[in-house]
Amino acid sequence: MRPRLIAVVVAAATCTAALAGVPAVQASTTPYCGITWGSLPKTVMQSTASAIADARVGKHECFERLVIDLHTQPAAGYHVTYIEGYYNQDTGERVPVAGGATIKIHALAPAHDLYGNPTVPWHWAQHIVKPEQFTAGGFRTFRDLVFGGTYEGETDFVLGVRARLPFRVFTLAGPGEGSRLVVDVAHQW
Repeated sequence: MRPRLIAVVVAAATCTAALAGVPAVQASTTPYCGITWGSLPKTVMQSTASAIADARVGKHECFERLVIDLHTQPAAGYHVTYIEGYYNQDTGERVPVAGGATIKIHALAPAHDLYGNPTVPWHWAQHIVKPEQFTAGGFRTFRDLVFGGTYEGETDFVLGVRARLPFRVFTLAGPGEGSRLVVDVAHQW
């Protein structure tokens, strides 16, 4: 063999031998807190005449939660998706929402009773929970929660979040005769 080729072969063998004792580094395949939700739209087409009674938020170790309470069962169907911007149903004007990303929660339930009387708190003119309330409350992911209005038995909520993050949506029966529409948004991927 030629001396140059012999040097290359010896160098390659030396590197291979040196690396044989070094464990391989593998990318982590374990998802954050076991969360595998994704960020694509989630939809269940099930309308209800049960009126929305309240909306509230909470913090958990791996995610933050929005709960929309309904007076009765069955729970409302929904279409939940990330959007670029939210526009008022009545005026068509863009509604400012704090955060790096915006999730629209379209609940297939009214925010009024059978006589047209509002069933949600009167102060929901727009912000249910203001950005400064999330900040003061130590929320990691939620930045804003806006009541988008109700029209023909369907109601919008708009959730401002820190970034486009995984989320899940589900419904629960109770408490009592009521039901709940739940949206969880993870703190990270």
